[in-house]
Amino acid sequence: AVMEQAEALIAGSGRRLTPVRRRTLEILLEAHRALGAYEVLERLAAEGFGSQPPVAYRALDFLVAEGLVHRIRRLNAFAACMQPGAPHHPAFLICEGCGALAEGPGQEAAQALEAAAAVADFRIARVSLEATGLCAACREAAA
Repeated sequence: AVMEQAEALIAGSGRRLTPVRRRTLEILLEAHRALGAYEVLERLAAEGFGSQPPVAYRALDFLVAEGLVHRIRRLNAFAACMQPGAPHHPAFLICEGCGALAEGPGQEAAQALEAAAAVADFRIARVSLEATGLCAACREAAA
């Protein structure tokens, strides 16, 4: 369903979801975790899309700009957006054990940051909400 939403958004914008862009998004959707650009590049290269870093970086930059992929700054990695086209402020929950990533609603936290910024006469350019911890499976395995 996310891929269908992405295709509709790109078609509506007049841009193209080229084969390498499409496959990059598919790789991120299949991963269910954040992937670094070089991990994406390895998969693309194995499938014949080229092995030079610009191949992955250009596709990722396009997908981020179109709101189809999020950059997870703490991990220097990328994850597919689960709500493409919907204005939102995601909060990323990152498992320190297995690397699993969940995208949750971060609207209230972003609003609190915006309110604090207004009091401090500060203009926010970008909000990135990221929390680390352990997922249920890793907590269970550790017990």
